Amino acid sequence: MSTTPPPQTSKTVSPGAPHPAATAGHEGGDGAFGWLRALGPRGRRAFAGAFGGYALDSYDYFTLPLSMVALAAYFGLDSGQTGLFTTVTLVVSAIGGALAGVLADRIGRVKALMVTVVTYAVFTVACGFAPSYEWLLVFRALQGLGFGGEWAVGAILVAEYASARHRGRTLGAIQSSWAVGWALAAVTYTLVFSFVGDDLAWRVMFWTGALPALLVIWMRRRVHDAPEAVAVREQSAQKGSFTAIFKPGLLRVTLFAGLLSTGVQGGYYTLATWVPTYLKTERELSVVGTGGYLTFLISGAFAGYLTGGYLTDLLGRRRNIWLFALLSAVCILAYANIPAGANTTLLVLGFPLGFCMSAIFSGFGSYLSELYPTAVRGTGQGFTYNTGRAVGAVFPTMVGFLADSWGVGGALVFGAIGYGIAALALLGLPETRGKELV
Repeated sequence: MSTTPPPQTSKTVSPGAPHPAATAGHEGGDGAFGWLRALGPRGRRAFAGAFGGYALDSYDYFTLPLSMVALAAYFGLDSGQTGLFTTVTLVVSAIGGALAGVLADRIGRVKALMVTVVTYAVFTVACGFAPSYEWLLVFRALQGLGFGGEWAVGAILVAEYASARHRGRTLGAIQSSWAVGWALAAVTYTLVFSFVGDDLAWRVMFWTGALPALLVIWMRRRVHDAPEAVAVREQSAQKGSFTAIFKPGLLRVTLFAGLLSTGVQGGYYTLATWVPTYLKTERELSVVGTGGYLTFLISGAFAGYLTGGYLTDLLGRRRNIWLFALLSAVCILAYANIPAGANTTLLVLGFPLGFCMSAIFSGFGSYLSELYPTAVRGTGQGFTYNTGRAVGAVFPTMVGFLADSWGVGGALVFGAIGYGIAALALLGLPETRGKELV
């Protein structure tokens, strides 16, 4: 069965008018869930598919950071070698994300989304069968191919259904699914490592990464691209063109959007990779204790995604990112410098840290979608987001190599530097709040 409905005649969208794809079902209106009603039936199914895909993407990603201590012991790895896992994943994800963006522009958003989900699921499971450090590194790198593309494709799919009025909060809700997947991974980690020995537990964690296969079966039957986006894409001669995003009209956007993504993701992945290790080694928390502290961090992240979505519509894309870049940097420095023995303070500070480092992401889906025209939206968003992810991978790697001399907590300062880079990148980008996607 085809994933794309029959093409419809493209319509002209007048400035300020709601996008036809967004109003295909209900008008929506105000209220806590007005943005969801405004998507219409097809848009809500697209939202469910993208939400589930990103949540499971998050789940599969966190199987490694949560298992890092057990992996290091099993294979006899030092901090630099364990940090290399993250670097390889994120660098290869840049390739996967760029390719997925091109696929999204050429074969459609839904088909490309399914390809990414299957890819990251298959190679996450393969990680559980790795016989050596080298093989695990290879499988983790290949997992990055799918991991890199899922968010960009899913965000575009939903952005093209959403109205300009609600796009920030709609994509912020999609971002919140990352916290859902993270929480599911933390719960699974707590259960698996509590009942299974460490030598086998890390393998079990990776094997549970097969869950996304169920989502793909549902998406194959129920989720379709926005009809207006299909019409525009089919009429374009430059769809999925890398050269187009480097032409004079888009070159500045591509360069600064890539720098913005580098800073935000450098800061984020520094924390996502090293906080579990920091809690277990330098704070000497048990498996259950680490899970409890992560609960505060993840709860803050979920609240941050949703709140940031509303603020990006209220304040604008650039102001929202500026605000939370500053707050995230402050929270990282505070979290890493809490005195030994003050673990209650560490526990409480986890909530605002998770809140700020996630709220900054809420505007990304809408902002990057609005910076590019429909014909190259997938290519532009996939390239800039994932190039930033690859270059940002240097940050957690630096933490790994400096952890032995600086301590993990001391090396987390690189996360704060990343957020400073993001704030500077905004100087070269326009505000896009209220822009229609045509």
